Amino acid sequence: MNFEAGAAYAARYGLQALLAVRDGEAAFEHYAPGFDAETPHALYSGTKSFWGTAALAARDDGLLALDETVGATFPAWRGGMRGGVTLEMLLRLTSGIGFGGLGNAVPTYAKALDVEPKNEPGSRFTYGGIPLQVFGAVLAEKLAARGATPHDYLRERVLEPSGVTVSSWRVLRDGTKPLPTGAFLTAAAWARYGAAMARRPRGELVRGSAANPRYGLGWWLSPVAAEPDLFYASGAGGQGLYVFPARGVAVVKFAKSASSFAHATFVRALLDG
Repeated sequence: MNFEAGAAYAARYGLQALLAVRDGEAAFEHYAPGFDAETPHALYSGTKSFWGTAALAARDDGLLALDETVGATFPAWRGGMRGGVTLEMLLRLTSGIGFGGLGNAVPTYAKALDVEPKNEPGSRFTYGGIPLQVFGAVLAEKLAARGATPHDYLRERVLEPSGVTVSSWRVLRDGTKPLPTGAFLTAAAWARYGAAMARRPRGELVRGSAANPRYGLGWWLSPVAAEPDLFYASGAGGQGLYVFPARGVAVVKFAKSASSFAHATFVRALLDG
């Protein structure tokens, strides 16, 4: 892989850190002044990549089923379009809930549960943070008897087994942490998560939906035909975690960019130079 070419392209978009690991070892590192592998950085919507993995762990633990409805936990979601919303739809962003809930506008669980879908569940892909907060409300309810939160569960079942430590996490006004955004990780920590994802069976995690074949359970799927098994997490400002399972490679990119960054062009640079 041509990491130098990838770094050269990313440098045009406020590159702050680029770390590539192959089979768990650093294969390439580039940092802007003030950054290194241990400098925490906001992932923004890259945080979404944790929750499909956590949902599959919860399914394996018997806590939930992907095809169960929100109404199975919250009676107010048993009628109308709400009644057709499944946990899988929330994670695939096909629940019918409209755009919103990003950045500083992430609602609490209670406010997210008040939202009505705008479209028939399963019919349309709509990017946003509210569906993840509804999923968080369901998972929080299922974990309440254990005295645990969704973030406790994520740490214990996904992050710690992958050797990943979260440097910090935003807190909402009610004291809870958001699911769709808010995590701060070092490049080294996010790369360890990517390396763990490259090793594990992925199945539903990287299967697209009819509404959007290029989005799985919190992960974007390959934008280039030459690397069909690639999947990646994306956050505002140019944050990215790119996982190449067949190559045993994970690439972390931190940036501060106000302009459009083309993931496909970056991937092609990594592959072709």
